[in-house]
Amino acid sequence: MKDVLEYTNYHQYIADYYAEKKAKSAFTWQTFTRAAGFSSPVFLKYVSEGRSNLSEETAGQVASAMGLANYEQDYFCEMVRFDHAKTDEEKKSIFNKMLAIADIHKVRVLEGDSFRYFDSWKNPVLRELAPAMPGAKPLALAKACRPEITAAEVSESLSFLIKANLLQKDENGNYVQTEKSVTTGPMDVTPVAVRGMHRQMGEFALETIEGVPQDQRHFSGLTLGITQSAYDEIVEEIAAFRKRIIAIATRDDETDEVYRLNVQFFPLTKKSVKKG
Repeated sequence: MKDVLEYTNYHQYIADYYAEKKAKSAFTWQTFTRAAGFSSPVFLKYVSEGRSNLSEETAGQVASAMGLANYEQDYFCEMVRFDHAKTDEEKKSIFNKMLAIADIHKVRVLEGDSFRYFDSWKNPVLRELAPAMPGAKPLALAKACRPEITAAEVSESLSFLIKANLLQKDENGNYVQTEKSVTTGPMDVTPVAVRGMHRQMGEFALETIEGVPQDQRHFSGLTLGITQSAYDEIVEEIAAFRKRIIAIATRDDETDEVYRLNVQFFPLTKKSVKKG
């Protein structure tokens, strides 16, 4: 079974813990639940399936019943707190605590790199920009960004991108991408960071309306009255369109400029609206 510090979902950890114990002994949900101090013999089974949740108060009881102590118990309790958090800011703060615990104890949280990558717009921009400016120093890369950032921020981002194996240096010391594109995939924590990036990029888009010449940007939009089935079909078309855009962008090895494409499709009315 994986180390608890490699998990981001406490429901899954409980399920895996039970499966491992069951495979080696006559372990039962009733035994497990009683050891954790609960009266219902199936409560933790429901928790493992996501049908019930632990409270922050009972997280420590369950962690102790699973033999977790010290930093492992702290990490497990933070996973429970993350699951309870209501806002993205709360979730980001708690997940950063989880990553800090893992970093101290030299354990890599697999989703941690993805979270860190999407947590700041600088990372995807520099992943594209650094290979396009061979030999450029951090200060030159910083001045090429829009908005402009510091050389220290560039150095920090490049160090992370190399550590996460999203960039590497060739024999001439220039940056090259390890993959043509990066996607999130089905994850528990990364969407929190992605939503933050969408907010950042949305703000940048507003600034370019006045700050970038019209022949260097493209803005267009539609206001539509649709049904749920039409919505589902349009979302599929957007997904297919994004794949075609990626194919066009990645067929050339060279880069002249780094662009951001925001695809936004959102309601302007409430569900109660009906057509006459």
